[in-house]
Amino acid sequence: MFVSDFRKEFYEVVQSQRVLLFVASDVDALCACKILQALFQCDHVQYTLVPVSGWQELETAFLEHKEQFRYFILINCGANVDLLDILQPDEDTVFFVCDTHRPVNVVNVYNDTQIKLLIKQDDDLEVPAYEDIFRDEEDSGSDSDGSEPSEKRTRLEEEIVERTMRRRQQREWEARRRDILFDYEQYEYHGTSSAMVMFELAWTLSKDLNDMLWWAIVGLTDQWVQDKITQMKYVTDVGVLQRHVSRHNHRNEDEENTLSVDCTRISFEYDLRLALYQHWSLHDSLCNTSYTAARFKLWSVHGQKRLQEFLADMGLPLKQVKQKFQAMDISLKENLREMIEESANKFGMKDMRVQTFSIHFGFKHKFLASDVVFATMSLMESPEKDGSGTDHFIQALDSLSRSNLDKLYYGLELAKKQLRATQQTIASCLCTNLVISQGPFLYCSLMEGTPDVMLFSRPVSLSLLSKHLLKSFVCSTKNRRCKLLPLVMAAPLSMEHGTVTVVGIPPETDSSDRKNFFGRAFEKAAESTSSRMLHNHFDLSVIELKAEDRSKFLDALVSLLS
Repeated sequence: MFVSDFRKEFYEVVQSQRVLLFVASDVDALCACKILQALFQCDHVQYTLVPVSGWQELETAFLEHKEQFRYFILINCGANVDLLDILQPDEDTVFFVCDTHRPVNVVNVYNDTQIKLLIKQDDDLEVPAYEDIFRDEEDSGSDSDGSEPSEKRTRLEEEIVERTMRRRQQREWEARRRDILFDYEQYEYHGTSSAMVMFELAWTLSKDLNDMLWWAIVGLTDQWVQDKITQMKYVTDVGVLQRHVSRHNHRNEDEENTLSVDCTRISFEYDLRLALYQHWSLHDSLCNTSYTAARFKLWSVHGQKRLQEFLADMGLPLKQVKQKFQAMDISLKENLREMIEESANKFGMKDMRVQTFSIHFGFKHKFLASDVVFATMSLMESPEKDGSGTDHFIQALDSLSRSNLDKLYYGLELAKKQLRATQQTIASCLCTNLVISQGPFLYCSLMEGTPDVMLFSRPVSLSLLSKHLLKSFVCSTKNRRCKLLPLVMAAPLSMEHGTVTVVGIPPETDSSDRKNFFGRAFEKAAESTSSRMLHNHFDLSVIELKAEDRSKFLDALVSLLS
């Protein structure tokens, strides 16, 4: 059921208990977790934190810990499936679920005792009515007791007619229920960021700090960077956070209220849509940001030429553009944003600037919210073999604290490698025509032995690569029909098990509502061909598949979507 009063029905309930936190491996979940940890520290709440990257880990961890805990909090996992069916908990176990995945499973919505959903009701949830999907036993036409043999025959006939009518009504109701559930569960999409939901709880409790506000901003920016929400939703949520930023960072400019040098300041910015440009060179950032790389078509010689023309149009010397942004001439940096925006408009890039936030730690350290998202994401999906998934999770979690700036800077270096590898892979896919039209969708498969292929075996990295590849393909193709198609992408996952990761990406259109239909389609295609598939990831549109089943799986998907 939906929790209406987070303070009374959630926080005050767990405050006096020992709780277990299950946190999914994405940046928004990490930020929500940081906010909750800070609140728990304030009130000395005992908790255990367990990172989970998929359903298997969640089930294993739950079995391991279910004896010691009664209250479980799930962040960014658990809302879109029937939790009780998967975990089979005891009667008195209670789950608090704060998850952005939609649609919310109907059993979770209508379970009043064990499932408490920490989900904002003002998201358009469109949950079907209870009576449309559940029937009480007596409604469902359970047969009435047989009549006495002494009763007349007409009574028996009436009863047969009545039974037949009831059965027909039952069949009609079940067909209608199937249709309603199909419409409701057909598309997968995302709701309000979990970090924002947790920040609102902190605000309600009057315990919100600048740090928590920054984590909420990073959680929202993660959704925007990964294209999980529409531009409209992003702008609305930025407006909400902007009011909190003004409240927390408001200072009169007189002597008494000046900020100390090492103070944390958050400010609203209308900044450039260039990845990590303040920690890189402007040239590298322009080449490795998907927005500019796709618009310039940088994988072609003509595209490289256009980039040179763009820089010439701004009047920026190559020497300045190719050195670190920090070392650029101050006179050039002052009007840089305006110069880039003006030239970008001439080159058809109307959205070169975007509403975002930045944070200053003293005078030396300044980060944009998107910098932190890229750094944290790279730390979490780090391909290094020396650490387990949990180590990477803890490292990413630590990088969000201001006391661990060295980890954040390390994350930025990893992020640069990841962005470079992404653009190089996109260039090789487009230049060798690896993106092929299968009819109802585009398909691209990364081969074993491709450079950096191991970077893209992880779901978040592969999804991001697929989204950027689709944007670039739409910019490069002349075929109008192909511009409107979704993309299915596969990358090798494990050589020894012979498995591949497959992701589905919705079509790239301006009016796109970011709703993804591949989750259900993958399920049906695997069912009809009995392909060996594992739906382990919390996003239903990401699956693991046996490599030898790939061709029959794709054939089924083509016929299903045609």
